[in-house]
Amino acid sequence: MAITAAQVKELRELTGVGMMDCKKALAATEGDMDKAVEFLREKGLATAQKKASRIAAEGLCMTLVADDEKSAVVVEVNAETDFVAKNEKFQNYVADVAAQALTTSAADIDAFLAEAWALDTTKTVKEALAAQIAVIGENMNIRRFTQVKEENGFVASYTHMGGKIGVLVDIETDVVNDAVKEMAKNVAMQVAALKPQYTDRSEVSEDYIAHEKEILLAQIQNDPKESQKPEKVIQGMINGRINKELKEICLLDQVYVKAEDGKQTVGKYVEEVAKANGAKVTVKGFVRYETGEGIQKREENFAEEVAKQMGM
Repeated sequence: MAITAAQVKELRELTGVGMMDCKKALAATEGDMDKAVEFLREKGLATAQKKASRIAAEGLCMTLVADDEKSAVVVEVNAETDFVAKNEKFQNYVADVAAQALTTSAADIDAFLAEAWALDTTKTVKEALAAQIAVIGENMNIRRFTQVKEENGFVASYTHMGGKIGVLVDIETDVVNDAVKEMAKNVAMQVAALKPQYTDRSEVSEDYIAHEKEILLAQIQNDPKESQKPEKVIQGMINGRINKELKEICLLDQVYVKAEDGKQTVGKYVEEVAKANGAKVTVKGFVRYETGEGIQKREENFAEEVAKQMGM
């Protein structure tokens, strides 16, 4: 099949690999983007993870914690431009959405949009959104929300870059004081900065590990020098690389960003604070929202547009 320049460009953005290698990968996989990424990884040309999700849509992520800190919510509401995202009316509206999402019993976004709008029960949330679109003058979307509840501790929150990133961290603890709260805030900042995928290794599925091992084995087999090494050495290399990857994607295994020695993990930092305060502390989970992640943004090439209009 014919491979388009747009496909090659997309694959380059996803993997950081050169144009010709991307074209070959797409040709070999008949244009399947996901398979092309895997193809490049097996050749050792692409990194273990795709580049960060393509951040495109504008808007705001907002967190709201209940007064007793036992429950919290993070919401994402999108708009077309960053100008509107910084608008006070838009921000006040997102705050109203967060307030309703904090106590809603809706199981998903569709159910949430269908329920009565708390500030005007003659309208649904979706109808109230339509009214806001008319006032603000841009298309808007309540994209998602996640509630976190913790009866045996508290929920910590953190927002970064004026609402570009919103984080909630579930902390189970028998001691709630300023030191433990500061620790939780620091962990939330870690989540915002380093974007872990899991809380700890127990959350990583066996299927994921097996798939990564297949990719690493393929990389080694495609390397003339490494492929000649004994099987025991190759397995050791694979396990070592898997371990390194898990330290990057599991929150408690990551190096704590404020570690004075540059080596202390987040898990050890939490243990240190717990011990100093005579507490039992467990980081049970986290939620991280980044505005527009995974949404494809329409790219405009004005030179191409002018040329097209001129018939060039």
